[in-house]
Amino acid sequence: MTKYILGLDPGLASLGFGSICTDNDRLKLLDYGIIQTPAKTDVGQRLQIIYDDLHQVITSHKPDLVAIEKLFFYRMGNTILVAQARGVVLLVLAQHELPIIEYTPAQIKLALTGYGAADKTAVQEAVAREFGLASLPRPDDAADALAVALTAWFQR
Repeated sequence: MTKYILGLDPGLASLGFGSICTDNDRLKLLDYGIIQTPAKTDVGQRLQIIYDDLHQVITSHKPDLVAIEKLFFYRMGNTILVAQARGVVLLVLAQHELPIIEYTPAQIKLALTGYGAADKTAVQEAVAREFGLASLPRPDDAADALAVALTAWFQR
């Protein structure tokens, strides 16, 4: 049975997405990228860009499941902005009536590398290896979104 999984790495400046397809034990990378918002734009307008562009990504990729990275607290000012973007993401997913599964950064690292405190490069190398990519996927937010999608597939 074919299943389409969309991985999301929420952020205000850059929201990563990664779309994969699974058919029993076969895995295929469909697309990955970012939804980027201009830095010197009003926060409300940036959230509107995320809202509109994420609707387009979902309409284009038609996922059966969305895997999203749980919010990670590290700097309070940035955390609030990421939380606002994440709220818009959750709204869009609810509007499309999509099932959501969430993973912490440690769960993603553990699923892909076997070590919950792995560094970003180790995770990106695992993503590249799983899909047979000649180089690490870029930008980082898109690679992180692919890692989230892969975690959902590994946890099936």
